[in-house]
Amino acid sequence: PSFVLEENGEVAGFATYSQFRPYPAYKYTVEHSVYVHNNHQRKGIATKLLKHLIAEAEQQQVKTIIACIDSSNEGSIIAHEKLGFYYTGKINNAGYKFGRWLDIVYYQLDLKGPDFPNEK
Repeated sequence: PSFVLEENGEVAGFATYSQFRPYPAYKYTVEHSVYVHNNHQRKGIATKLLKHLIAEAEQQQVKTIIACIDSSNEGSIIAHEKLGFYYTGKINNAGYKFGRWLDIVYYQLDLKGPDFPNEK
């Protein structure tokens, strides 16, 4: 699913998630993306989008949400931590963007999800 938040008729940000890996064993784990336009940062938009995304994931019986965050994006890390995400790992030099190598950090949120789901 994808969610868009608008302010004054303008897209302020969006959030989406999809299955973490394309194999049946991972159908209860999702990885999400959140983007907030530069003109709308530091207004709580990422938090609103994340809360909506988490609520939707809970309704779909997701067990785990994974966040992959640029390690220098302190605002995103703080927003995730405030909502209960916790640090699970780091990959150095995982991407190259804007003329520099990026390290990424993984954060995880555990949801209720099914304890013993049907494996079929």
